[in-house]
Amino acid sequence: MQSLSRPLLRRRGKRVPRLDRPFVAIDFETADRLPDSACAVALVRVEDGEIRERFESKIRPPRRQMLFTHIHGLRWEDVADAPTFGELWPRMEDFLKGAAFLAAHNAGFDSRVLDACCRAAGIEPPGVPFVCTVQVARATWGLFPTKLPDVCNYLRIPLRHHEALSDAEACAKIVLAASEGG
Repeated sequence: MQSLSRPLLRRRGKRVPRLDRPFVAIDFETADRLPDSACAVALVRVEDGEIRERFESKIRPPRRQMLFTHIHGLRWEDVADAPTFGELWPRMEDFLKGAAFLAAHNAGFDSRVLDACCRAAGIEPPGVPFVCTVQVARATWGLFPTKLPDVCNYLRIPLRHHEALSDAEACAKIVLAASEGG
């Protein structure tokens, strides 16, 4: 995970992401404990302070083992015919073009998944820094705990937790709320 300091600025003593360029919120769901096991991804692109585009897809993970069905509800049958990460990457890469940063809740997780999936597919990972919305929520509103449902409840953001598109959209809205001064 890259440092938060590059894409952030201070506003009234708080570190919040700069929104002078587009950003993309990202969320992965994984099939097993290994970071290359993405089984779903969602991207939400924000430009000029507004959500402009959404993308989501199931991903066929490299192994059939689905350890986290109880969390995200996805079974092998749901992803068996989905594109692999490598097949999906060109669409994702286009979506990321020009993004100043990627926002994710617990960004270390999504950063590791993106890096591992890229490397497993023989793709150079994008050099876009991550902003962690856990850290944004703590710095902006002093929230603890900062699990995604807690932050969304505080900000009154609708959430279907562990549905990739809902989680990614929530991350985008957290960044937008922080940039507006909390």
